[in-house]
Parts: sequence; C-alpha cells; structure tokens
Amino acid sequence: MIIDAALHALDFITHELMLFACVGLLIGGVDDLAIDCIWLFGVFRAWISGCKRPNTPAIDDLPVPRSPGRIAILIPAWDEQDVIGSMLRSAVDRIRHDDYRIYVGVYPNDPATIDAVRAVGSPHIRIVSGTLDGPTTKAECLNRCWHAVIEDEARDDVRLKAIVLHDAEDVIHPLKIALFDRLIETSDLVQIPVLPLADPRSPWISGHYIDEFAESHGKQMLVRERLGAGMPLAGVGCAIARDAVVALANARGGDPFDAASLTEDYEMGLRLKALGRSARFARIPGRRGGSPIATRAYFPSTIDAAVRQKTRWMIGIALAGWEKLGWTSDFAEGWMRMRDRRSVLAAIVLTAAYGGMLCASVQWLLGRPMEGGAIMPVLLAFNSLLLLWRVVMRAGFVAYAYGVRQGLLSVPRLFVGNLIAIASARRAVFAYARGPVAWDKTSHAFPAILPAE
Repeated sequence: MIIDAALHALDFITHELMLFACVGLLIGGVDDLAIDCIWLFGVFRAWISGCKRPNTPAIDDLPVPRSPGRIAILIPAWDEQDVIGSMLRSAVDRIRHDDYRIYVGVYPNDPATIDAVRAVGSPHIRIVSGTLDGPTTKAECLNRCWHAVIEDEARDDVRLKAIVLHDAEDVIHPLKIALFDRLIETSDLVQIPVLPLADPRSPWISGHYIDEFAESHGKQMLVRERLGAGMPLAGVGCAIARDAVVALANARGGDPFDAASLTEDYEMGLRLKALGRSARFARIPGRRGGSPIATRAYFPSTIDAAVRQKTRWMIGIALAGWEKLGWTSDFAEGWMRMRDRRSVLAAIVLTAAYGGMLCASVQWLLGRPMEGGAIMPVLLAFNSLLLLWRVVMRAGFVAYAYGVRQGLLSVPRLFVGNLIAIASARRAVFAYARGPVAWDKTSHAFPAILPAE
C-alpha cells in the first residue's frame, strides 16, 4: 500500500513538473526564436543589398570628428589593488587619442587601491575620493567621478564631449576612445561589444560568459537597436554624450546615476531612451575585415564568484528594475523589458525541467511509463527542436567570435550556465527580500599578455 502510494505520488510529481517545464520552455523558446528570425531577416536583407560583412566600414571609413572635446573615462574601484595598476598602465600606453582623462573613484578605507593608482603616475589619471567608506555602490562612486569631471571642465575651460564607463579589470582597445569621439557626434549613447577573454584556468565557468556575450552582443543588441527599443548599457565599453548625462542628471534632480541601484548601467540606457535620446550599438572593426573594436576582460572563474555577480544582475534588472522602471505601452520596449526580467522565472522553469527529468529517469528505472496524454509527446518534440536550434545558434556565434573549439564547448556549457542561473536566482530572491544590497564585488584578474587588437 505504501509502495503503491509512493509510486502514484512519483507519477503525479513527474507529470506536473514536466508539464510546467515544457510549457515554460516552449514559451521561452518561441520568444528566442522570434529574436533569431528578426536577426536573420536583417542579415538576409543586408546580403541582398550587397552589404556583406567583409565590406563593413572600419574606423578609418567613418567621418572624422567635427568638434573637439575631452573624453572622460570613469572607473569605480573598490579593493582593486591587484588589477587597477596594470589596467591603467595598459590604458595610458595604448589609447590613441589626444584629449582624454581617466577618473578613478576610490574610498578612504581602501588605501591599497589608492596607492596602486598613484603608482601609475600619469597626468591622464585623476583620483576621486570621497567621505564615505566603501563599498557603497558603483553608481554612488560614478556620481562622484561625474562631479569631478564637471569641476575639471570648468577649471580647465575644456569642453567635455562624453563620458565612457569602464571597470578596473578591462582591457581598453587602443582605438576605442577615437571611435567614441566619432560616433558620439551622431548618437547620444554608444555601446560597443564586450568579448570576454578565454580563461584557460576556467574553461567551463568563466567560459560560459563567452557564450552568453557572443550571442547577446552579436545578435540580441542588434535586434534591440533595429526595433528601436532602449539600449541597456553593459557597464563597460559604452559612451554617453555630455548633454545626455546632464539631461539625465536634471531629470533625477542632481546625480545621473541611481546611487541605490546595483545595475546603474542597465537603468541608464533605458532612462535615456525615455528622455528621447538616441542610441547605437557599434560593431566597428579597427581595420577593414578585422575583428570589432571591443572591451576584453576576464570574467569570474569560480562558481561562487559567478553566482554573486549574476545575483547582482538579477536583482538590479529582473527585480529592482521592474520596481523602478516599470513597463511601457511601446510594444518593442515592453517586449525587451519582459525578456530582461524573465531570468528568475526561467530559473524556476529550468529547476522544474531538471527535477522532472530526474523523476522520469527514476520511473524509467522502475519500468513505469511516464503519463501525460497526447499533449506531452508534442510538447517534448517541439521543445527538442527548439533546443537543437538554440544550441546551433549559440555554437555558431561563439565559433564566429572565438573559433570552432570554443563553439563546440558552448554546447555542454549550456548546462553549466543553467546551474549558475538557478543558484543565482535563488540567491537573488532572498537577497532582494532582505532589503538594500551593497556592492557585492568579485575579485578580478588582468591578463599578463594583452590580446592582439
């Protein structure tokens, strides 16, 4: 009797988990497929018109800047003594632009980072400290840097053209500032691709960021731009025109960045869209036929670091972003916000899917068929086709950006990314329920050998 009851309970749990997972995966899969179709239509239209990728204009094909102006690079730094010195030296040595200044936001209780910045000893670098001990939030630190930029603009009588956001571990492309100098004259906001560095120490955990950014910045951001939706900033490798930052600061009552936000970059892009500001995602090579000018960096290499980073992203975008930014009546914008905020629900669906597969495996070992009627085989078939399509698309984008080997590795890394997403969603929900979250930063590494540009 007890065994029969347990078996019936197993049948019920398996059926409910699989049905919930299949419906959820089907909705998400169709959503992703729609993005793929829009991107493929754009590729086909470009091919028909003769604008194939080998003919993509390089930076030298762009109009030269019409008006001069300083580019300010803002870098928030807390506990970054291991990387900030190397990052700043490489930036000063490599940047090919005459008028730029790097503002490094530091904290009075972080003397090691302050000493590392001072040791660089470049006139292009200004240290911006404050009265608050760290860590606060990146947004609070960026606000201090912004006010220092405005002070310097008035004192030096130099016109500011744009600000550029970067992190302390980023490898700055030599032509990046020159590219922003040209594009910011026709767009209020410019985002270039982020291409994570392949970390040989962590091919699975750090490697899954390669897969996500290769597809996101190779396809999804282009689709957002094509649809006219807001351009969420990646927090690095993005430039915002001075007038746009001032407009946002005025709209917010003084500071352009939301000091209480964990994803100030994401919010800033959507708020600028709401103010009617233009945005562009730019995949521009440094030379004709070459790779795009991009931001490179090592991403978290351990499970704990990856989960903490993605927890911050989920809180800021999926949970707090919903609360702060709300929704909109614009179809394209609403669709993209829905996609941005589906991560927590997607993690629940994935958990149900893995739980259902585990229960189904137990049923199979016991020789019990899985019940589900006529609909279950149809859902499983559709989801299998969508999964196959998803795997092929991701592998293709990764292979294009990193080579065939990384493209093949992206297939098993889907499972790694799913586990990290599930763990991050659980942590994000509990952290958000507890209240305000501080800057939960991760440790970083800077490459000993810089990538060829």
